[in-house]
Amino acid sequence: MTTRPNAIDRLSPAVRYQIANGLGWSGLRPVQSLSIEAILDGANCVVLAPTAGGKTEAAFLPLLSKMDVEDWRGVSVLYVAPIRALLNNQEARLSQLTGLIGRRAGKWHGDVKEPARKRLIDDPPDLLAITPESLEAMLLSTRTPARRFLAHLRAVVIDEVHAFAGDDRGAHLVALLERISRIAEADVQRIGLSATVGDPETIVSWLSGSSLRPQRIVDPGSARKPPELALDFVGTLDNAALLIDRLYPGTRRLVFVDSRRRVEELGHRLSQKGVDVYLSHSSLALSQRTAAEKAFEEGANCVIVATSALELGIDVGDLDHVIQIDAPSSVSSFLQRMGRTGRRAGATANCTFLATDDDALLRAAAIIDLFRSGYVEPAGPSAWSPHVLAHQAIALAMQEQGSASHSWWNWIEGCAAFRDVSTSEREAIVRHMVDNDILVEADARLALGARGEKLYGARNFLELYAVFSTPRVLRVMHGQTEVGVVDASFLQDKERQSPNFVLAGRPWRIAGIDWKGGTCSVEPGEAGGYPRWFGQPVSLDRSLCQAMRRVLCGSKSDPSWSKRAAAALGAQRESHSFTQDAALPLEEGPDGRCRWWTFGGGAGNRVLAGLLEQEFGARVSPGNTFITFADGAAESIVALRQAIDALASRSPLGWADAARLIDPGQRARISKFQPCLPPEIEHGLIARETMNVDDANTTLAEWKRSSTQDDAGGR
Repeated sequence: MTTRPNAIDRLSPAVRYQIANGLGWSGLRPVQSLSIEAILDGANCVVLAPTAGGKTEAAFLPLLSKMDVEDWRGVSVLYVAPIRALLNNQEARLSQLTGLIGRRAGKWHGDVKEPARKRLIDDPPDLLAITPESLEAMLLSTRTPARRFLAHLRAVVIDEVHAFAGDDRGAHLVALLERISRIAEADVQRIGLSATVGDPETIVSWLSGSSLRPQRIVDPGSARKPPELALDFVGTLDNAALLIDRLYPGTRRLVFVDSRRRVEELGHRLSQKGVDVYLSHSSLALSQRTAAEKAFEEGANCVIVATSALELGIDVGDLDHVIQIDAPSSVSSFLQRMGRTGRRAGATANCTFLATDDDALLRAAAIIDLFRSGYVEPAGPSAWSPHVLAHQAIALAMQEQGSASHSWWNWIEGCAAFRDVSTSEREAIVRHMVDNDILVEADARLALGARGEKLYGARNFLELYAVFSTPRVLRVMHGQTEVGVVDASFLQDKERQSPNFVLAGRPWRIAGIDWKGGTCSVEPGEAGGYPRWFGQPVSLDRSLCQAMRRVLCGSKSDPSWSKRAAAALGAQRESHSFTQDAALPLEEGPDGRCRWWTFGGGAGNRVLAGLLEQEFGARVSPGNTFITFADGAAESIVALRQAIDALASRSPLGWADAARLIDPGQRARISKFQPCLPPEIEHGLIARETMNVDDANTTLAEWKRSSTQDDAGGR
């Protein structure tokens, strides 16, 4: 390791001694030296380094030094992670680090039992590892003295910060940072850790909120050698299983699959081939996942098949290879997954894509294209989160057992997630909640009303962070052992051919179903189908769709492409040759439908499809790369061109245009807090969560430019 001059000298003598003697290091990595400077200077910062690049120590060594020198006492540092498994995984590491200077770390999440929590309250640790949901529960609990417990807080470290930034959990997290800063009566230092952030300046500003501390980006740059990438076209999941069995024998392979059903399918097929295979996905029981990850960690010639949960910083030991079935939906996910490899000295990060169909092959090639260009998607945290604002109004009413009507906003005023929520919108939300008995106002205080109690009281309040309501699931029990969960709709499907199904990679026979108790009893079976779970269609970003167009319109092959991949992509280029003849072509299909190839991304295409459907009064369907016109809308290419020309000649689209596309009778379920919002704000929320007017405007501007060039060229 190399050391920045003088950086290590800024640490306390005790920490310097333990780096050499407790950790046995001869020096610091660049990211650790840079972090010492930024954190000891008191800055809020985002620390960037590859997975296993030393980010955890980069954050905690300077914080431990401050703890030592300034004699911090009580819970002075929070470590926040997006999932419990990551907290569990980091527990030993955090205990080791705090133990270097005679301090302690503790853990608090939904699986930590009440006696252990009571011990933490009676004897507070110096560092507490926690999820945002558990932190919220702590603030609301009448049994936890949160004000006393968090009174001495000085810093918060947010691991995998990119996993929070782009969704409602991130808005909730930064609101919590404001609330706990006011409890601590301190400008709490905020430190985000990530391997993949495309807009770190935006993220550090978003984290900082009302904090007056300086802001820094800690980025040592990448000194690692280029990864080994391979893209192959295998056509089917059967062929993928065959190749995984033969690829890299004698090594430990992590295979990512982007659906739980296909994890089960691939895992079962690998086990039938005699492969030592383990599975991990969110519908497996925690005991099953933990056992699988532990067995895999200790194996030498084995495969673990997992969904995206394992792309976060959970350590399953030194991996030899990452294999991706088809392709993830972002470069960020790809980097996280590939970052599981190449950790040992002299090892090289690697990823092998095995595409099972043409669409997946094109997307994988586009991911590689974007990676080669150095692109990573911006997280783009929202500054307009009215539903999370409503959540916080309710939370503060519960936390304060009646929050002051005139001052509840002071708790979260600086929160970046609410910067674009106007005063009039905020007041309208509270009025709507009071008018609908979600909140009640009495004696100038806001408290939970009868309807609010029904909707959000007790445990209902804590289970709010799924974007869509989840369907009912049944626990699958083999004797007293829970195997996992399956959707009730799967078990109710009358078209299922067999009473058997595969879960945790093994076939089971249904012995009985207790619908009232929510359990399905099983016994080992011979064979069966694969369960279906509730999920949402993948909406691809415009940047990825544009890269897919570049691949289709190009003529060169990437060094990562196998001969099969190159041949299959060549065939796609030939069948899509019309995309090279026009910027945004309209294609007449043999089925009487017409496609407008925008390559504009799913969210932008949704805006354009909605506006064009209003124009034609016939069905217009958005996809990621094209918009499909059917029935009367597809009768005339000339009419389509004229309609798109008319859209492109308008003033740029705004969110009000998108909100008008929401059907009040068929509005989407985006958040459990939609009942808290007035209709116009609710429609605006649905529009922003499902559409992208900026992408739509970019597509229309491109159409207008290409039309102008066509006119100038006399075509």
